[in-house]
Amino acid sequence: MATSCFKPFRLRTLKSKTPSTLIPSTYRNNKLISESNNMERKRFESLESWSTILDSENFETWEESEDHEEWAVDLPQLFVGNKFASGAHSRIYGGIYKQRAAAVKMVRIPTHKEENKALLEHQFESEVALLSRLYHPNIVQFLDACKKPPVYCIVTEYMSRGNLRMYLNKKEPYSLSIETILRLALDISRGMEYLHSQGVIHKDLKSNNLLLNDEMRVKVADFGTSCLKTQCKKTKGNKGTYRWMAPEMIKEKPYTQKVDVYSFGIVLWELMTALLPFQGMTPVQAAFAVVDKNERPPLPANCQPALAHLIKSCWAANPSKRPDFSDIVSALEKYNECVKEGLPLTLHSGLVTRNAILERLKDWNLSDKEFRYLKTLVVRAAIYQVCSSDLTVATSGRCCSSRQSRDAAAVRER
Repeated sequence: MATSCFKPFRLRTLKSKTPSTLIPSTYRNNKLISESNNMERKRFESLESWSTILDSENFETWEESEDHEEWAVDLPQLFVGNKFASGAHSRIYGGIYKQRAAAVKMVRIPTHKEENKALLEHQFESEVALLSRLYHPNIVQFLDACKKPPVYCIVTEYMSRGNLRMYLNKKEPYSLSIETILRLALDISRGMEYLHSQGVIHKDLKSNNLLLNDEMRVKVADFGTSCLKTQCKKTKGNKGTYRWMAPEMIKEKPYTQKVDVYSFGIVLWELMTALLPFQGMTPVQAAFAVVDKNERPPLPANCQPALAHLIKSCWAANPSKRPDFSDIVSALEKYNECVKEGLPLTLHSGLVTRNAILERLKDWNLSDKEFRYLKTLVVRAAIYQVCSSDLTVATSGRCCSSRQSRDAAAVRER
């Protein structure tokens, strides 16, 4: 970080106010503990334990700037730790901001290429503008930002478990439980439902841009290529990642928020398999397979039919056939309810859970004995996938299936 790429951020080493002779040897030996434990200790230690901070000599220069931004990092309260990620024009560091763990994304804006400079500045400003107006439990929280050429930075909450792709890389293929899959999928879909309700298209939804916190909750992140649907440029130069990119974006055709739904279908497939989509292909080969051959990642043989149906709907070639995120959330919530009740998943269109059936039973005009008996059958049953007519009880007391009819008749004979 002390290189020429980040000249305004000259770093200095903190010297502890406590004499080294007074520091217990056990404390000095903490450096020998495992890397993961050491990182956790650094995160929650006092501010003085951070080895590097922004040099205070820069504060006065920055405060004297005539450019006033509606967001400006309180630099004396920003402490920067170790780098944990980097990109072509950015680096991301762990840090502390106003006494809370934070992630600090520093973007280097090139000064010699005006075209690249303008593009990166616009991307930075768009990301900050979007992030600063979003607030949802499943959207990474914006804390602050600073725009002082040639280095711009964005400060967000720190997500300690890294990204979803890193998490899946550590898992055996097909090893995630249905409970975990649904919980993570619900977090993502709720975040995206909120994002779309704000008129935003993410455009780069993928497992690398989905972050996990200590409680293993997922938050949508990285809005560098995002845009308001009324302002998105539907022309050449669409940004994104081919493995997760909708075919209309690959072909550089006009697109809608449904490109995010396509990407979610790929992410849901990742949760089912823990594999990288189009594994064995280059990104360009994956794009060719999607556009020219209408290929999709293969669904596992044991995939729940309901989830397989949802995934296929999300990554449909025709954007108009893809569901909205509100529909996706509704379906996943119903699936989750089934799992909690120990019931198998059925297609969303015909899903009736145990509680719903019991509520309908109350309208059947049954005797207490009949109701108790049928309630027992419902509790023991897996699930009934029925339409509303199947739940209608005729005056003769017949139930929604021939077997139930026989059971009800047997009750009456007792």
